[in-house]
Amino acid sequence: MSIFEIIMLLCFGAAWPFSIYKSYISRSASGKSIGFLIIILVGYVAGILNKLYYSFDFVIYLYVLNFLMVFADMCLYYRNKRLEKVEEE
Repeated sequence: MSIFEIIMLLCFGAAWPFSIYKSYISRSASGKSIGFLIIILVGYVAGILNKLYYSFDFVIYLYVLNFLMVFADMCLYYRNKRLEKVEEE
């Protein structure tokens, strides 16, 4: 376990609730990049797998929490794209 890994995950994790809130309220996918979200998800999956295979400790829960927040933001991205499409019709 590394204190620096914990700090990194806490800092990244602190930003996602704001992004999720903005995505939910704005009802717009503008300014979001699905590619960026996918890259972040892949990174969190790699962190989770590293914890499972090489150094299991409680930090895995931070990886899972961050993964879930990014996944929620991605779901909102697709919801917002659908809402934008409906509004165009």
